Amino acid sequence: MPGLAAELERHPGIWRGSELARTGCPGIASGFAALDAELPGGGWPCGALTEILPQHEGIGELRILGPALARLAAQGKFIAWIAPPYLPYAPALAAAGIALERVLIVKTTRDGDSVWAAEQALRSAACGGVLAWPREIRYTQLRRLQLAAEDSRCLAVLFRPTEAAREPSPAVLRIALATSAGGLALSIFKRRGAPLSRPILLPSAPLAVAGSSPSLGSDAHVVDSPTVAAVAAGSISARLALA
Repeated sequence: MPGLAAELERHPGIWRGSELARTGCPGIASGFAALDAELPGGGWPCGALTEILPQHEGIGELRILGPALARLAAQGKFIAWIAPPYLPYAPALAAAGIALERVLIVKTTRDGDSVWAAEQALRSAACGGVLAWPREIRYTQLRRLQLAAEDSRCLAVLFRPTEAAREPSPAVLRIALATSAGGLALSIFKRRGAPLSRPILLPSAPLAVAGSSPSLGSDAHVVDSPTVAAVAAGSISARLALA
């Protein structure tokens, strides 16, 4: 049945075990050729949930997303940062080409609020990227975020502790990040396609260093979680930047 075989070949949810899956939405180029070559779609997946599990905070997990975030901001899309552990360093983001006025930081006090804010940002259709740092998250919550990401077709990234690698997750892409000699080692332990047997090595140079925030002027704002849905929906006319 050649017709059926051809139809199956075109289905984005089916792929040969030795190949990377085809995607319905082209990936967002990471800016690192070695990484893009191993990602289905040729870049960070849009319309799907990605998990990054750093060995410890601040080893370069933001740097590997920098070029993609800069591209999204240049397209005029908001990038929501949900409960980051440290305030991102504004000069480093600006130097990486990320327009600060497109950055929305959401502060929360509970993990449930963080997950809720991430889902609202994904469903708002106003954000091109959503980054979230939940300390604890249940599988059912992960599933809701995956479904919201599919509907939004935007970049959705969760940063989780390395211990989470032992837990099941509906995320389509899961990457463990560790330091290596002079750089970073990215171990892709889940993707839509053939498993990757060796880490990807990238040079290390942090994008955003945790530290005190510089003064950014009167148009810099941080919002709390109950406000994120209204902001993302456009009902609050304010320029949003790091603060």
